[in-house]
Amino acid sequence: MIKPLRLTVLTPAETLIEAKEVKWVQAQLADGSGISIWPGHAPLLGKTITASLRYADEAGEHACNLEAGILQVGRDGVTIFTSGLAPPPGSEPAGDSARLERLAEALFAPSSSQPGLSDENELWP
Repeated sequence: MIKPLRLTVLTPAETLIEAKEVKWVQAQLADGSGISIWPGHAPLLGKTITASLRYADEAGEHACNLEAGILQVGRDGVTIFTSGLAPPPGSEPAGDSARLERLAEALFAPSSSQPGLSDENELWP
C-alpha cells in the first residue's frame, strides 16, 4: 500500500508547513503548468512561481500563497524551498515590499526627474 505524502515548506529562516498524512499537493510550475502530486508520484525537481499552494490532509483542504521556489518530490514526500509567503493575488504589497518597490522606481526613474540632477548640473565634467 502507498503511504500518504509528507509536505514540508521551508524558508531560510523557518518551516512554514510541516504536514503529515497529505492526500495530494497542487502547485504552479515556472513553465506555466500546474502539477498535482499524489502518493506514489515519481521523483521530481522543479521550479515554482509565486502562486497558491494547495493540499489536502485529514483535516481538509488548505491553501497558502508562496513566493517562487524549488519543489522536490522524493520518497518521503514533497518539499518546497521558498523565500516566504506571498501576498494574496490582487492585494497591495505591504510594509517593506512596498518601500522596496518605491525605491526601485526612484532608482530607475530618468535622471532629469531626480532632485539635483539636470543638464546644467551634470555629475561628470
